[in-house]
Amino acid sequence: MKEIIPTADSPGKPASKEAARLVREIGRRRTFAIISHPDAGKTTLTEKLLLFGGAIHLAGSVKARRAARHATSDWMDMEKERGISITSSVLSFDYQRFRINLLDTPGHQDFSEDTYRTLTAADSAIMLLDNRKGVEEQTRKLFSVCRKRRLPIVTLVNKCDRVGEDPFGILDDVQTHLGIACYPLTWPVRREGRLIGVCDRQSREILLYAQTQDHGQTLPPVTVLSLDDPALDQALEPGVLEPLREEVELLAVAGEEADPEAVSRGEATPVFFGSALTNFGLDVFFRRFLEMAPGPGPVDSNLGPVSPEKDPFSGFIFKVQANMNLRHRDRVAFLKVCSGRFQAGEEATVPRTGRALRLAQPQELLAGERTHADEAVAGDVVGLHDRGNLRVGDTVSSAPGLEYPGVPRFSPEHFAQVRLEDHLRRKHLDRGLRHLAEEGTILLLFSDSLSGPVPIVGAVGRLQFEVLVARLKAEYGVSIRLEPLPFHAARWVIGPEKEIRRITGGYGRKRVVDADGLPMVLFETEWVLSRTVTEEKGLKFHDVQPG
Repeated sequence: MKEIIPTADSPGKPASKEAARLVREIGRRRTFAIISHPDAGKTTLTEKLLLFGGAIHLAGSVKARRAARHATSDWMDMEKERGISITSSVLSFDYQRFRINLLDTPGHQDFSEDTYRTLTAADSAIMLLDNRKGVEEQTRKLFSVCRKRRLPIVTLVNKCDRVGEDPFGILDDVQTHLGIACYPLTWPVRREGRLIGVCDRQSREILLYAQTQDHGQTLPPVTVLSLDDPALDQALEPGVLEPLREEVELLAVAGEEADPEAVSRGEATPVFFGSALTNFGLDVFFRRFLEMAPGPGPVDSNLGPVSPEKDPFSGFIFKVQANMNLRHRDRVAFLKVCSGRFQAGEEATVPRTGRALRLAQPQELLAGERTHADEAVAGDVVGLHDRGNLRVGDTVSSAPGLEYPGVPRFSPEHFAQVRLEDHLRRKHLDRGLRHLAEEGTILLLFSDSLSGPVPIVGAVGRLQFEVLVARLKAEYGVSIRLEPLPFHAARWVIGPEKEIRRITGGYGRKRVVDADGLPMVLFETEWVLSRTVTEEKGLKFHDVQPG
């Protein structure tokens, strides 16, 4: 692959100042996602990371929906009204010497596909656990995705301001159910089961936090004492201090040892304890996390590993969002820069179409807020104004022939036929369905009828249907009703059209095509699906969209 970093002619001489600046800037980048089960406090944690980074000065709570402000990452009207995150958002800001690209993902399992797409752009992940529940089902599913991608994972046990499970029990739960080694870097200081501080095991410091009356909207005052400081005996009563010292000693003797190499392979996870609601323990957690989280690394492509510092500009689209600004009806493609430097006005090629694009007006993102970005480097996420030329999974590169693996699209599990209330709005409906399908809100399908193609929508979770109906009304002025269909599985199918139509003439199966014209078969039951796949050897069935 073509080298773009200028180097000196003679060996041993340093690279140019521009090349050195590029290496330095890439080294500052930390691009990570937060994964959790719903209600583990993910959006609240996101707010507090923004607060610590200075991107906001007052943190909003996703619970206090009647309060003066909402969570920064929940920028859509539906998110503000319902108090849940329904779409991934990107938040870019500076924290100390680091440049943060925080990928906030929906916690609800109905939006797991959006979360999966976003994880393809992450270099590491924070796994958030509720201290009263430990590892939950959605956490397990998202963890498996991270493990397949070998993402380094750091764990934060949240909601420790409430009485919860024994900390040792939570560590055992993670190791037993997820099969990953745990070693705590902080340990909770508890009074009557509630968090009042943390012990930083690396520095052997005790951080004691003062309760504030602003519901965690600002940073709490903190007192720092050494674990060996005699003053600690005055600050904490024996019923708090003695169990703490015993537990810290037990961890030193019998606990897992730190293994950075195992963490980098996704085989071990550092564990922290804290409360995103009160901000207790988050200062040391965030500082330690950024120190150990990896910066951008080589990315596999059809031409081999691509170096973030040495190769030309390249990246891939992991998300498309329609109507971020309703007044302008704009469409934004989220680009993860994988290598080199991206500058405003960059000329690049999209291998899927072979078209050259001039990437004008790149946007720096803070959820729904956007500002102009003059440049971006490997590890950054930028928004590109798009007129329908880009799709999720597209490679965008100035290097000829380079292509990254696409982002897979999974088959849905729920289906409904779209009924339009006002037939004069059909063009608006078609445009809205196309936009939202390209965004990934739903999978758009069509079945044959005498009057023409009938739109059918598929979704991983039923809540996606509610989002579809609400967004068509709010963003396109279209009122629809959805009639549920009795199908519970779908597969893309490859083979002779005659054979596809033959099998879909039988019981419990229906032929449709997706928005790209690829044939699919809908199945009423898992039994019908299993029998069809087993018996029809001349056809190939895929639960992931064929490339």
